[in-house]
Amino acid sequence: MISKKWLQVAGVAGVVPFILTACGGNSDGGDGGDGGSELSGTIAIDGSSTVGPLSEVAAEMFMNENSGVQVSVAQSGTGGGFEKFCQGETDMNDASREIKDEEIAACEENEIAFESVQVANDALAIVVNPENPLECITVDQASQIWNEGSTVSTWGDVDGLDVGDLSGEDITLYGPGSSSGTFDYFTDAINGEEGVIRNDYTDIGEDDQAAIVGVEGDAGAMAYIPYSYFTEAGDAVKPLQIDSGDGCVEPTLENVQDGSYAPLGRGLFVYASDVALQEQAAVDFMNFYIENSDQITETAGFVPLTEEQKAAATAQIESLTS
Repeated sequence: MISKKWLQVAGVAGVVPFILTACGGNSDGGDGGDGGSELSGTIAIDGSSTVGPLSEVAAEMFMNENSGVQVSVAQSGTGGGFEKFCQGETDMNDASREIKDEEIAACEENEIAFESVQVANDALAIVVNPENPLECITVDQASQIWNEGSTVSTWGDVDGLDVGDLSGEDITLYGPGSSSGTFDYFTDAINGEEGVIRNDYTDIGEDDQAAIVGVEGDAGAMAYIPYSYFTEAGDAVKPLQIDSGDGCVEPTLENVQDGSYAPLGRGLFVYASDVALQEQAAVDFMNFYIENSDQITETAGFVPLTEEQKAAATAQIESLTS
């Protein structure tokens, strides 16, 4: 049984290492990398619609090598997923932010302990219609548009923006619902507090593709979406550069990895319960997820961990399992 106490491991740049042990594993467990393994079991994952596609790729690859294991991946949002996770309804929760204090309390109330691992890097992008001449936006300008109590209704209402003929055009806004980790992260990074936002935008729930469709079809539209969605969208939308005080920075893989794309660069996580980690299938799945992170992130269109992040995570895992 994994200890109920939190692991606080220093030196891993935001990663809380996942315990990769065989403790409590079933007797027919395998190594997660052997196609002839007799590893069996079921793993239920829910949570972030951002991380979901990443976990789907990991699950498919893992099941191809371990036909006796069934991994299901649902997407009810980071917050919605934590509600189920802390009730013991799922084994793992995909999260596009770190767990909140109230979610920790809910898990503790139900005697559910957990560990987490950062599985990829990600970025949020503020996107506009390709016809919009805007190329860069400051954090302050984005906050003018999105913050609670905003009186901005047209592009010309935003201080310092030069959008030419669009200045008199209404701004139509698309964004995820309040159960989304993307919602939490964006509102905190841009508006200064989680959950603080104007209430007259189009709530797309967990359907980031709906934001792309909305922005593509409206010259005055704006949305914020995860890296994998705007890269896959291609020319349908235009991601803006962000200026947090040191000049305009594009949301590229390199800028996300080196931290210069701030404040909209972030980590993506998978949380697993102590009950799940008693099963060899769950342990081997997470081990597989980490060992194959480059291929998984490339296939799913995410920003991979840096070599330093992977090396630090690997070293911590080895120290915990030695």
